[in-house]
Amino acid sequence: MRHLALDVIRDEHQALAAMLRSMPLLVDQARREGHAPNFDVLRAMLFYVDEFPERLHHPKESELLFPVLRQRCPSIAGTLDRLDADHARGEAAIRELEHQLLAYEVLGAPRRQAFVDALQRYIDGYLAHMMAEETEVLPAAREHLTEADWATLDAAFAANQDPLTGHQADAVYQPLFQKILMHAPAPIGLG
Repeated sequence: MRHLALDVIRDEHQALAAMLRSMPLLVDQARREGHAPNFDVLRAMLFYVDEFPERLHHPKESELLFPVLRQRCPSIAGTLDRLDADHARGEAAIRELEHQLLAYEVLGAPRRQAFVDALQRYIDGYLAHMMAEETEVLPAAREHLTEADWATLDAAFAANQDPLTGHQADAVYQPLFQKILMHAPAPIGLG
């Protein structure tokens, strides 16, 4: 049986992975062309990561999905602990990356490599995090959660309206998504 929550989680993971993979492409393209990257677009991309996955997606996993899974499938408690710890560090991690970007923008080329390295560590960690969710957590949820559990989760995740997963952007976010879509490289944008 299909559950909306699983579809939303997977769709949001795909959108986030595309966003994350586009950032180093933008930086590398600018380096190859001999100029600084479009810092406005990079800031917009990081803001998206902070605004949607960090503030919308992760809390629902940590507050709704993971607790019920701890009850129904205690064998994955270690994985859930690790993922919850990742969620708890999420805000600090994005702030550090934003700081590294600002340092690169303000101080120039001498700070480029520090940003590139921090960005790659962030991306690698995030992709590993999502892989653990998709290979360990979601299969355990599919196997162990009840229909009542799914009804609660489906209702909660249905409220997620991430424009990168095909939903209409709220008017306040339209300029953000226009900037990203028009200037970021594929797989997330047209730039």
